[in-house]
Amino acid sequence: MKRLIRLVGPRMSPADGRVVSNFVTQAVKGEPLTVYGDGLQTRSFQYVHDLVDGLILLMNRNYSEPVNLGNPEEYTINDFAQIIREKVMASPPAPKCVDIKVLPAAMDDPKKRKPDITRAKKYLNWQPKFSVSQGLQETIDWFKLQVTEGTI
Repeated sequence: MKRLIRLVGPRMSPADGRVVSNFVTQAVKGEPLTVYGDGLQTRSFQYVHDLVDGLILLMNRNYSEPVNLGNPEEYTINDFAQIIREKVMASPPAPKCVDIKVLPAAMDDPKKRKPDITRAKKYLNWQPKFSVSQGLQETIDWFKLQVTEGTI
């Protein structure tokens, strides 16, 4: 059994309702990034290539216990929004401005989500190789191309 953690990478659906695709879509369109609550809740994100590597290792092992495949590096939602805003603004085509809009928090929004990848390290000899920053840049570049082509 595998447990997947929030992904970052090209070809994400802009309308899947997740924080990465929401923030990147909003930023490349020059729309305000929507932060719910105080933005201090933390999340961990994983580059899609790391996930694929972990899944291949898992499929080739005879291991049936739950395994978390994720990057344990945590970001507050506020910090993550700022990182995306800076990356989008740093490379063309860049919108004139990307603001942050704060809305009320969801009642069931957890304050922290961080995977424990101890089993992945121990039984699969797996851990993330790629930085979230690298994955975000590829994601942003892909979303910018989609905006330029008019597909989002």
